[in-house]
Amino acid sequence: MKRLAKRLRDFNELVMFQHTVFSLPFIFIAMVVSANGWFGFKLLVLGGLAAISARNTAMGFNRYVDRAYDKYNPRTAGRPSVDGRLDGGSIAIFTAINAIAFIAVAYFINDLAFYLSLPILAVLMSYSYFKRFSSMAHIVLGVSLGLAPIAGAIAVNGYIPLWSIPLSLGVMFWVAGFDLLYSLQDMEFDKTNGLHSIPSKYGSAATLKISAVFHILSVLLWSLFVVQAQLGIFAYAAVVFSALMLGYEHYLVRRDFTQIDRAFFTVNGYLGFVFIGLIILDKVGL
Repeated sequence: MKRLAKRLRDFNELVMFQHTVFSLPFIFIAMVVSANGWFGFKLLVLGGLAAISARNTAMGFNRYVDRAYDKYNPRTAGRPSVDGRLDGGSIAIFTAINAIAFIAVAYFINDLAFYLSLPILAVLMSYSYFKRFSSMAHIVLGVSLGLAPIAGAIAVNGYIPLWSIPLSLGVMFWVAGFDLLYSLQDMEFDKTNGLHSIPSKYGSAATLKISAVFHILSVLLWSLFVVQAQLGIFAYAAVVFSALMLGYEHYLVRRDFTQIDRAFFTVNGYLGFVFIGLIILDKVGL
């Protein structure tokens, strides 16, 4: 049992399971708005399983293909995929199991979700290679998480409603923006090892500006989502709160780059959960 528990802890560290908080709230935001309230326990479970298995697939694949780089990067040298705790075969099996699980869950949601499951997995896994040849990898990561609200809307509606597009685009720019800030930590490593990123190509000052523009676009797109979905005062409060949190995130990073982890994990985690909480309040009609 101790060996199994240790194995599970290693896989948990491999995919950083706690980071699922970035995608889960926006899947459920789309589901709440689509259902005009509660969407049922079945979709709650299936939606959660789809989000977790999709993210595990993407993260497992990323860790597998990045091992050759991660072992030389001081920030990533302690990952289970690099330090010997998990071998390549185990990571590949873990990734395959989660990919199959995602497809199976999509099958039980509805036909459109099932038909789109393979293309979605292809997008999620493509991020792992983009950094080898393009600094647009940040956008690809944004697209990967930006698919979450569309997936949530499909789960409830069986089609893609118009309001889910700005919601998803807002998530895309939000994720790309905070990934830019996070990538500042690897700027010199990327330059030395021929990896492509906006920080390594344009420098920290330009990266901070581009990230700020992306986050402004997020707030504008989320405002459009609230308008198109005909939501109320709590939804507008969610957008205002998000703007304040993103502003605080930039304040932290610009003041001190050692605050990047705090900005990345804490601020963005709160943003998603407060956003969905206010959307729920909006639909409850308090």
